[in-house]
Amino acid sequence: MVLTFNLTGDMFLAERLSIKFGKVDPGDIFLLRSPESPRKVMVKRLLGLESHSVTYVPKGHVWVEGDNIYNSRDSRQFGPVPYGLLEGKVFCKIWPPKEFGSLMKSRMKDPDL
Repeated sequence: MVLTFNLTGDMFLAERLSIKFGKVDPGDIFLLRSPESPRKVMVKRLLGLESHSVTYVPKGHVWVEGDNIYNSRDSRQFGPVPYGLLEGKVFCKIWPPKEFGSLMKSRMKDPDL
C-alpha cells in the first residue's frame, strides 16, 4: 500500500460526526488516541470492526494499522482499539498543495476494504 501521509509536513482535515453516528468503514483513515500513551494522537487506517475476521475484534473495538507495515505501531502490537479512542475521520489532505484532495478508498491497494 502506498503511504498516505509523509511525516514531514503533510496536513489534513478530519471530522468527528462519522464517529458519533457510527459511520465508520474498513479503509477509512482516523485520528485516534494511542492505547499505550493517551496523550499521543495517531493517524491509522481502520481495517476491522467488531465481529470482523482480521483477527477477533471484540464488540466496541476496531482494528487499525498504519500504511507503513514495517514501521508502524498499531493493532498488530497493541491489539484491538476501543472505539472511544477514535478522535476524528480524516477525509482530505490539504498539504502539500500538489496532493490536495479527498482521501477516498480508491487510494488503497486493496479495493475490497
